[in-house]
This record gives sequence, C-alpha cells and structure tokens, in this order.
Amino acid sequence: MMMIYMTLCLGITISSILTVMCLLISKKSNMDREKSSPFECGFNPMKSAREPLSVQFFLLAVLFLIFDVEIAIILPVIIDTKWAMTSVWITSITMFVVVLILGLYHEWKNGMLEWAK
Repeated sequence: MMMIYMTLCLGITISSILTVMCLLISKKSNMDREKSSPFECGFNPMKSAREPLSVQFFLLAVLFLIFDVEIAIILPVIIDTKWAMTSVWITSITMFVVVLILGLYHEWKNGMLEWAK
C-alpha cells in the first residue's frame, strides 16, 4: 500500500513541477498581422479566411465520418465468424446493415445528400 502511495505522490509531484516549469518558461507571443493571417504559400490571401462554412458540406462530412466508423466496426466482425453461431452472426450483421441503410434513407429523404439546392 505504501508503494502505491509513494508512486502516486511522485507522479503528482513530477506533473506539478513540469506544469509550473512550462508556465514559467513559455513566452507569450504578440499577435501580429502576419501570424494571424492564413498561410497560403507566401501569397497574399485571396479572400477572407473567416467565411462561414457551408452547412451542407458539414452534414455530408459528418455522414461520411459516420459510415467510415461503421465500416471500421463491421470489418473485425468477420473474424468473429469462427466463434459465433452462424444464425446469430447473420442476424446481428443484418440488423447492423439495416440500421445503416435506414439512416442513409432518412438522410436522403431529408435532403441532406443534395449538394446544390
């Protein structure tokens, strides 16, 4: 028990010392015009970098991320076929794909996949 307590105290002490050192050593840089401007390979910016992002593009990107994660989840399930019963495996995969297809259908019907309106 004493070893755990000593390790905990040592970890807290080291992290506190490092935090204080970082605060003391770091210097604040003044925000000048060059540092706050967007980087465009040495050229002057063509337009403002603070333009609003298209909501349609954002929704399409989120939809892509959802399907990308779902594919990453579904790929290891193939390895599970060695240990699972076939009927249970087919049922679970079918339900998973049906939920994905229903979500895609819902997005399609709400017009989320329309790029230009």
